[in-house]
Amino acid sequence: MIAIPAVDLRGGKCVQLVGGDYDAEKIRLDDPASVARDWVREGFNRLHVVDLDAATGRGRNDEVIREILRTAGVPVQVGGGVRDESRIERLLDEGAEYVVVGTRAVEDEDWRRDMANQFPGRLIIAADVRERYVVTKGWAETSRLNVVDFVEELSTLPLAGVLVTAVHLEGKMEGTDLPLMEDVAEASAWPVFASGGVTSLEDMRALEHRGLSGAVLGMALYTGAIDPRRLAEEFGA
Repeated sequence: MIAIPAVDLRGGKCVQLVGGDYDAEKIRLDDPASVARDWVREGFNRLHVVDLDAATGRGRNDEVIREILRTAGVPVQVGGGVRDESRIERLLDEGAEYVVVGTRAVEDEDWRRDMANQFPGRLIIAADVRERYVVTKGWAETSRLNVVDFVEELSTLPLAGVLVTAVHLEGKMEGTDLPLMEDVAEASAWPVFASGGVTSLEDMRALEHRGLSGAVLGMALYTGAIDPRRLAEEFGA
């Protein structure tokens, strides 16, 4: 079980949003690459970078991502608006350890199979969830796809893992959706990483107890709700 700090990018800055609402920005820091290096200095050994602009069709933060990949010094997983083969290949060539794919991987079964087979062990499929139903296009559209059913469908693909974000709890500091995460972990053939609402060391321990392989943390770290050094000592590697 590992803790993975999130570095979410918007307009070249590092931000944190509340409840998946693009207009509800609570944290904004000017130098994302410096933020990433700070998390590494605190003892974390993996980072999660998301291009929110690319995910929502508002632009790209390519240069910032390249700088993070050049300077972080630890494995980085990168996602947000990754919807074609060339983007996956470019991110891997630039130094990403893993690429996180969401909307197209959810909606296009043939594409996700082809990409998983072309980049075995390098893709993490993101299932963003609101009340157990998968949401796409930067959390703007809710499908009728139950996340547990979706995760079971992924069992035959050579993935690096599955990332499940409880969008209804994202940034709200109310704790994570433990029943959801437990059901997903039981259904998945691959490591499952939780995101959304992780607020305390107790949340982390509860996720570990339920079979999760890791958790991506944002607001709890940026607001100081969790002491980063204590978290890194227990879940940093």
